[in-house]
Amino acid sequence: MIEIVSATRCVECDICVKVCPANVFDATGGVPVVARQEDCQTCFLCEIYCPTDALYVAEVAEGPTGISEAEVEARHLFGGYARALGWRRGKAGGSQFDPTHRIRVAQ
Repeated sequence: MIEIVSATRCVECDICVKVCPANVFDATGGVPVVARQEDCQTCFLCEIYCPTDALYVAEVAEGPTGISEAEVEARHLFGGYARALGWRRGKAGGSQFDPTHRIRVAQ
């Protein structure tokens, strides 16, 4: 379940808003807000595609965990799922061979 959008890391690109299949985020013209946390499917797409590792999605959560941004930062959890997949800063290793980067998100 999505837990944190870090205002200090976020560059306000709204990629998380666009890739979320459950429409969990609301665009604000600034840092996106988690508006419908209970609808999160824990698919990790927002965390994977975030270019600045500004999101933290809890792996197993029936509801909000109450984890703080400071704790996520201290435990190096921002972008942890993407790193586990071998992605770096929003791009997978070998992504130059992957044609899916050409897929455009409906706007």
